[in-house]
Amino acid sequence: MLKQFFIICSGADTDILESCSKGEQNKYAGIGATVFFTALMAFIAASYALYRVFDNLLAAICFGFVWGLLIFNLDRYIVSTIKKTGNVIDELIQASPRIMLAVIIAIVISKPLELKIFEKEINQVLLEQKNDFTLANKDQIAQQYTPAIEGLNNDIKSLQDQIDAKEAEVNALYDTYIAEAEGREGTMLLGKGPVYKEKREKHDAGLAELQALKTTNKAKIEAAEAQIAKLNTDYESQVTTSQPKNDKIEGLITRVNALGELPWLPSFFIFLLFLAIETSPILAKLLSPKGEYDIKFLEDESKLKTWADQQEYQRKTALTTDHVINDRVYGDIAEEEELYAYKKKVARELMKKQQDAFYEKQTKILG
Repeated sequence: MLKQFFIICSGADTDILESCSKGEQNKYAGIGATVFFTALMAFIAASYALYRVFDNLLAAICFGFVWGLLIFNLDRYIVSTIKKTGNVIDELIQASPRIMLAVIIAIVISKPLELKIFEKEINQVLLEQKNDFTLANKDQIAQQYTPAIEGLNNDIKSLQDQIDAKEAEVNALYDTYIAEAEGREGTMLLGKGPVYKEKREKHDAGLAELQALKTTNKAKIEAAEAQIAKLNTDYESQVTTSQPKNDKIEGLITRVNALGELPWLPSFFIFLLFLAIETSPILAKLLSPKGEYDIKFLEDESKLKTWADQQEYQRKTALTTDHVINDRVYGDIAEEEELYAYKKKVARELMKKQQDAFYEKQTKILG
């Protein structure tokens, strides 16, 4: 049963093959098995590729099945139409379109399975690409917020510098009036005299200004810090929302591009493997010697061609003979006086009717 199925897959004429030896039948069963398993590999590869694209198992299986049938039908047709004439050049010319097509199909089939075989390595490449994108994205977004944040930090520093400068000035005034009271500077008199009071009043005025400055600048600093906090929050929010989604970074094209980042040699050998698988039906037919089936098949084809040539020759001969006979018959008729007189009579009547019709038409026009 399985042998018969593979023979059908080979595209061989089962009526002719039944009259051949068991070895010849086994040869074509092997060719049919190659055609079948090539289509099976195409089905698996196409299903996986479509599953990566649509993430729908049923749709992927249905499309993969159709693709497998297409490859099966194509291989079966090509194998069945290659004639084993014994001339290698003629056979290669017959197979050349299929071999070129096999290269294209091998690429289509091998890529999805390469994606699966090198899935871990591809995921690592995608992770690195995602990290690089994330860092570049953060830097790009930071360019929008960094100038404003730096400007606010400079404002805060300027406000704090004002407070520090005023505080240093007040501290200096404090040291001055204390030194005056102790007699170490100024009038060099111990006690709280008029000069002490003047310096004390100057210190107290500066201290009041310092307190007012602290209050004012503190409010400005808090407002600037609030703006910085808001800018930082907006920055983090924009970074989060602008991160690539998984379906954006793990699409089929993205994974194929990531596969291109890996060393080419392993992928090339996998391509060669699938190229060998895809061309195996045609190679099996080309490498197989001319056998009993091929001889009987060519014999039946030759009989049919001879019969068709005979039929065409007979039709051409009959047509030529009919032309000769017609020429002789019409030539003899052309010389008969009776036929001449009859046609002359008919022509005369026809011309009279034409003249009468012309006269009536002209009479109506002239009124």
